[in-house]
Amino acid sequence: MTKPVVLIAEELSPATVEALGPDFEIRHCDGADRAALLPALAGVDAVLVRSATKVDAEALAAADRLKVVARAGVGLDNVDVKAATQAGVMVVNAPTSNIVSAAELAVALMLAAARNVSPAHAALKDGEWKRSKYTGTELYEKTVGIVGLGRIGVLVAQRLSAFGMQVIAYDPYVQAGRAAQMGVRLVDLDTLLAESDFMSVHLPKTPETLGLIGDDELHKVKPSLVLVNAARGGIVDEGALYSALKEGRVAAAGLDVFAKEPCTDSPLFELENVVATPHLGASTDEAQEKAGIAVAKSVRLALSGELVPDAVNVQGGVIAEDVRPGIPLTEKLGRVFTALAGEVAQSLDVEVRGEITEHDVKVLELAALKGVFSDVVTEQVSYVNAPLLAAERGTEVRLVTEADSPDHRNLITLRGTLADGAQVSVSGTLVGIQQRERLVEVNGFDLDIEPTEHLAFFSYADRPGIIGVVGRVLGDAGVNIAGMQVARNAKGGNALVALSVDTAIPAETLADIETTIEADTVRAVDLV
Repeated sequence: MTKPVVLIAEELSPATVEALGPDFEIRHCDGADRAALLPALAGVDAVLVRSATKVDAEALAAADRLKVVARAGVGLDNVDVKAATQAGVMVVNAPTSNIVSAAELAVALMLAAARNVSPAHAALKDGEWKRSKYTGTELYEKTVGIVGLGRIGVLVAQRLSAFGMQVIAYDPYVQAGRAAQMGVRLVDLDTLLAESDFMSVHLPKTPETLGLIGDDELHKVKPSLVLVNAARGGIVDEGALYSALKEGRVAAAGLDVFAKEPCTDSPLFELENVVATPHLGASTDEAQEKAGIAVAKSVRLALSGELVPDAVNVQGGVIAEDVRPGIPLTEKLGRVFTALAGEVAQSLDVEVRGEITEHDVKVLELAALKGVFSDVVTEQVSYVNAPLLAAERGTEVRLVTEADSPDHRNLITLRGTLADGAQVSVSGTLVGIQQRERLVEVNGFDLDIEPTEHLAFFSYADRPGIIGVVGRVLGDAGVNIAGMQVARNAKGGNALVALSVDTAIPAETLADIETTIEADTVRAVDLV
């Protein structure tokens, strides 16, 4: 078989080619040279670009075999996503590749503006020792307002908390409870403008956010405010900011982005209380390497028929950021479900509860099916063929969503009916800022256990001594218990032991446990 062809149209990190591996034919061209790009696209399965290559309708028409366009970065200004979708071409980017770099630059600009680093540096290079002129201000015990509590905004909030700052934030799409988990007080924009000593903007550029911080807003702030914009140019009105700085209504500003770029001539550059950089947010070696590796992995997934979490036009729509962490969890739930069931269910409900139901969660149904059939069939299961496998086996699948989730912010449950009418269920959630995966229910028993690589579940009649027996048998077999949960429906009723162990439990050991404790069911799950 011929290898899929990947065209690298711009200079990318060497790690990009390494991440692609030997399974592809790699070609190169200068994507900025239109005359070179168009013929090079013929017969190509994937093209990797940065910002100089324009992938528009003309380029897509020239790519007769193209399946995926990968942008090694965050923005997609140079890719016509609509035209690609119409042509059936997947578009992927690397949305998290530069978030640490961007957050660190925002903090750097804030510190530089607060301590007059730029003008003091320039004066010293000119032979002037102006120590008394450039007195700055501390961040410690000041209030910082984060405008936009997305991925980068959260990282900035975490870093500035370490400076001893009080963090407030404005973001109409974030729940107050989620902000509170991070030690951030959620406020409206007017409150943020009035209370902030420092302010950092971290919003995407949309029709709604364009000019969000304008003349009216800059009349509501403290005259001591230090304002940073390392997000997108145009969110802060540059003319209004210039006036506020000149009139002393804003103390200083740190800018990395501008309404029109490249920008080398701006009235803002004439002001000593402005520190500016030429859109360097993603310009670190680490960010470029992360971007290249991320899109290389996405290309591998796309060309093998897998779901690509970083695709921006999957099935014509976007996978919301709040939904993405639930994808691997749901796939694991599917594998646990199959192990518990021991057969293919006649019907399967994928129930999604909580805040994420505000978004399209259809992808979680696909993830569940992929997990359910991964240990059932011999062929490779992908997000493309999983629904077909369910249909072939007569499994009726239904996605159920409910905004109300009494016990968890978000809860994903797989609930199925087997051929004999028996019911099987398994539930999971994500907890904390780090979104850690937890199993919280199995067949009606409440649990709280991490879905590690090796799990086991034993159900039995509740009576003394069972836990000790299980521990002894596993110990004799050299199997170390990493975590354990015991649940029961009533004293002396039915009980369930859920274990996470360091190594797979041998079949003879499982049989020994089943016999020794007279278990109703014994199930092992290996998620490797």
